[in-house]
Amino acid sequence: MSYGLRGRTATALVGTAALVLTVYTSSGQAAQGRGGAPGAPPLSPWAAAPIDLTGYWVSVVNEDWRWRMVTPPKGDYASVPLNPEGSKQADTWQPTMDGQCEAYGAAALMRIPTRVHITWENDNTLKVETDAGQQTRRMKFSPGPAPAERSLQGHSAAEWERPVGVPRGPVIPGGTLKATTTMLRPGWLRKNGVPYSEDAQVTEYYDRFQAPNGDEWLVVTTIVHDPKYLTQDFVTSSHFKREADGAKWSPSPCKTA
Repeated sequence: MSYGLRGRTATALVGTAALVLTVYTSSGQAAQGRGGAPGAPPLSPWAAAPIDLTGYWVSVVNEDWRWRMVTPPKGDYASVPLNPEGSKQADTWQPTMDGQCEAYGAAALMRIPTRVHITWENDNTLKVETDAGQQTRRMKFSPGPAPAERSLQGHSAAEWERPVGVPRGPVIPGGTLKATTTMLRPGWLRKNGVPYSEDAQVTEYYDRFQAPNGDEWLVVTTIVHDPKYLTQDFVTSSHFKREADGAKWSPSPCKTA
């Protein structure tokens, strides 16, 4: 699903949207009352995780097939809220540029048909790797200062969101990973050069669900805010199914030029 949408109402795309949320900080302390034993040290983001996102996941392309499974022709920008400057920039793309790394930046990476491998790099950093484009993202719960240089994957600050009213005690399953990414270098929202600028901010919500047949699903809602090239926020909802292992993992790098 992809369309323009303003503000936090984009969370209507996921099952937790109707809930009022508590935000867990980098120390595992709840902004509105931490669950846990009195006097106990705060849990790390890893230990406090309300959902387990780790493992191997594969894209399930059940929408927008023509823009995702194949590279759209030049000039096909349907459903992207480009302003005139954005359209002008998109028109500079040529078919010989297909496969370049600009299509694999944080604003579009989870929309690319890919396998994803998610692991904890340490107690405060969730690592997200893709085989398509061979990219690595790091969601940092203790993000620290932004880097001096912009990059394809930018600087991602992460936090857990949980429903308000969770009783005190051990961490109870259920919640959302929120990641806010800045310090991006310019890239493409689609493989045919639909642009986003270095002014873009990307907000993502990662949710895990179990289907009645036992299959595990990951839904990533991505909101791209770019005042330079977009008339309004560009929102997509991408689906992944959990795989048993990495047997089908096949990294393939993108083109640097």
